[in-house]
Amino acid sequence: MRIEATHRVQLVFSLLDADGNGVLEARDFELMAGRVVAAAPGCDAAAHEAMRAAFLRYWTTLAAELDADGDGRITFEEYTACVLCPERFDATVDAFARALAALGDPAGEGRVARPAFVALMTAIGFGRGNTDALFDAFTPSPDDRISVTTWVEGIKDYYAPDKAGMPGDRLVDGAAV
Repeated sequence: MRIEATHRVQLVFSLLDADGNGVLEARDFELMAGRVVAAAPGCDAAAHEAMRAAFLRYWTTLAAELDADGDGRITFEEYTACVLCPERFDATVDAFARALAALGDPAGEGRVARPAFVALMTAIGFGRGNTDALFDAFTPSPDDRISVTTWVEGIKDYYAPDKAGMPGDRLVDGAAV
């Protein structure tokens, strides 16, 4: 596993720990889903529900794979063991990526404008500077949009344990890309 992947996962774990208690619990995913859905007021109820379902699936995958003692809590060590194993987490990441990108494209045009991207990424907790750097790394069009496919693939790459030097690394402060 590359060190860059570990840094990416450390960041996501800290963001998903929405209540800041050092472990992931179902409530963290409910809180995060609420923040992300609130950042996409122009989307329809189906898109909002898909995002909530993706966060729920994220949690249930973690709980099913990792919560052996049934305490409803996932530590960072447990989290890393799951999300950096593509065979255990790929389908969950794919569903999450598609639901998030769909919120950024409420008209279904296949493109996401910077304001929508920034709103969603900052709702998750990523810093504005890092979010802009990521958007720019996705090579936006002259009208400042990226393709939904580019964003979905970028999210999936973010969780790849063997990748480095990719756009998603810009979300981690101090990352060399």
